Amino acid sequence: MKDIYGILKQYYGYSSFRKGQEKIISSLLDGRDVFAIMPTGSGKSLCYQIPALAFDGITLVVSPLISLMQDQVRSLIAMGVRAAYLNSSLTPRQIQLATENAAKGVYKIIYVAPERLNTPNFLNFAVNSSISLVAVDEAHCISQWGQDFRPAYLRINEFISKLKKRPPVAAFTATATDRVKKDINKKLGLVHPLRYTGGFDRPNLYFSIEEPLNKLEYTRKYIAAHKDDSGIIYCSTRKETERTADVLSSCGVSVRAYHAGMKDADRKTVQEDFIYGKIKVISATNAFGMGIDKPDVRYVIHMNMPARMEDYYQQAGRAGRDGEQADCILLYSPSDIILNRYMIEQIPENDPLTPEQRKRYIDVESACLEHMIFYSTSKYTCLRKRILNYFGEKTSAYCGNCSICRKKSGLTAANKTQTMNYDEILYNRLKIQCKKIALLAGVPFYTIANETMLKEMAAKKPRSVEELRQVSGFGEEKIRRHGKAFIEIIKTSQ
Repeated sequence: MKDIYGILKQYYGYSSFRKGQEKIISSLLDGRDVFAIMPTGSGKSLCYQIPALAFDGITLVVSPLISLMQDQVRSLIAMGVRAAYLNSSLTPRQIQLATENAAKGVYKIIYVAPERLNTPNFLNFAVNSSISLVAVDEAHCISQWGQDFRPAYLRINEFISKLKKRPPVAAFTATATDRVKKDINKKLGLVHPLRYTGGFDRPNLYFSIEEPLNKLEYTRKYIAAHKDDSGIIYCSTRKETERTADVLSSCGVSVRAYHAGMKDADRKTVQEDFIYGKIKVISATNAFGMGIDKPDVRYVIHMNMPARMEDYYQQAGRAGRDGEQADCILLYSPSDIILNRYMIEQIPENDPLTPEQRKRYIDVESACLEHMIFYSTSKYTCLRKRILNYFGEKTSAYCGNCSICRKKSGLTAANKTQTMNYDEILYNRLKIQCKKIALLAGVPFYTIANETMLKEMAAKKPRSVEELRQVSGFGEEKIRRHGKAFIEIIKTSQ
């Protein structure tokens, strides 16, 4: 078993763990199951990737979305880790080759869709291989009470039971009610797991409730003032996503609509264009987002109030994953309440629910909606406090980074202060270089270096490989591949 701090530095370029990471990693390395609830952007993937690199065998990561798998595998390969994914985006021949390579021990980490676990070919590979760890990402998908129920998740425990030796199992989710937590624990068959709940707070996110007379005009003006930023606009209907995209596009905004009514190929194109920075803005229904790990999203605007706090916080949490300041703006109107109440009661006539179950469902969803109404109509209470209290976390009455607290202190805009002093001209040159490298490699620029890494380089101005190692996020593989190019930019800028 390898030194986890050595792995952290070698592959990830960091010298210390974030809160909770070391405890989770150590438990898994001791062979103990883990159930971790960690907010978006808290580094949960590292919690199973480091044990994967420390164990001798193969780690399987069960993931619900193709985009998430592709993004994670891209990042791992960029760090020098052999990884692969198996899902419906591959041809039968590609799946066969990937499975054959996996059987030969070529990969340390394999991302797999839950539907593929119990297929004959994958089972044959798995039962004849040394599986060191099974990590279940987006674990709330196992619960019918969760917002993203995926029936294939119910068979994960069946798959695990077929392995020659039961490995430790790790379940990760960003948000979960008590009912969903119980479902995850029971249906995954977790054995005396370490239960870890990280703080839900994301201090870099600015929360705002606005009630504009014209939501689309508000959004247009906001984007015009943030034209260089990447953002997501959530709409309640497919028609509204298209109308929003059309209006903004006519104003010169680089925007595309995204919803479940589009062809798979079109959705894939829009998603990849957004990830690779070819378009700045996505106008989407809630069909977009889970598994999207684009760290430089600077704002998320909700054109309508969601019905559940879990949905709102998950969607808003797609902003600012790089730790930099980002805005989460909810455009509220009383008509949002009417629409949500109507949607709650529209259970299909052929739904298998009994009258009692139907009533219980409506009561539960209505209670969730009341929490969102309470949040959206807040006039005096800190918005962050209301969010965190909903998830059972206590906090002070003043956060200083929401629209309520800002109004109290006489400010109206989000806090855009820099987190470090850096050479902006050098930062821009480094970012251009980063994008060139990414374009040649066919990966998103943040896979090479994210905003925080670029700013730290522009602040510290490393002129040698040894100095570059002091920039957080530069592991040995990234330094080997790209260090020289960045150092040259710095040297020629002085």
